[in-house]
Amino acid sequence: MLRRISVPLTIAAAAALLTPLTAARAVEAPKSARTPVIFVHGYNADPGVWGSLRDDFKASGYTDAELFSWGYDTSKSVNEVLSGRFAAYVDEVRARSGAEEVDIVAHSFGSLVTRWYVKHGGGTGKVAHWASLAGPNHGTATAWACAAWSQACRDMTPGSYVQDGLAEGDETPGDVAYATWWSNCDEIINPDDSVRLGGATNNAAGCLKHNDLLGDDGVSAGVRDFVRG
Repeated sequence: MLRRISVPLTIAAAAALLTPLTAARAVEAPKSARTPVIFVHGYNADPGVWGSLRDDFKASGYTDAELFSWGYDTSKSVNEVLSGRFAAYVDEVRARSGAEEVDIVAHSFGSLVTRWYVKHGGGTGKVAHWASLAGPNHGTATAWACAAWSQACRDMTPGSYVQDGLAEGDETPGDVAYATWWSNCDEIINPDDSVRLGGATNNAAGCLKHNDLLGDDGVSAGVRDFVRG
């Protein structure tokens, strides 16, 4: 009789012990307090360009676990390769952070990669804010100088397949909040107003060189206010 009683008692005891462990596992990865931010660099650059802006975000209360920098090969095609790779990275960030959506801050060529993802790669339901610093959003004539040997430059030329695909229909689709920062002294983006998008909040950054937008205090404050909005 004692043996028959001991079996259910042992099972019950084990179940009681396992219950708090299961509950503990369920809260091991809490959601981030803020929407994670993904920084995407431009042509012939790397994630190191974001050092100043990342520091500003951290000074504003963000943690390293909420800030991500995507590095990629800028010689590849926006629509055929890079937007798909970026989509996978967004899903990785969402899984790691527990967040449903991400915010994107892109510079220059990175604006085309991330816009293609948002518009044609299913990103409208996964992106809360999209910010473009000096993005060739309607192409730049400067890219003709390297178009003969660079796929990225061909994608940036006015009238390219990528430019036409981004311009068709709504330039700023979905419930995503869009913003751009442009400069009338940008030596890379020609014409200057290529950066601005219909349906976006378009911000004049003043007389800044193309890469100076990355470290400008006014641009930094504007971007941080935008993604927190």
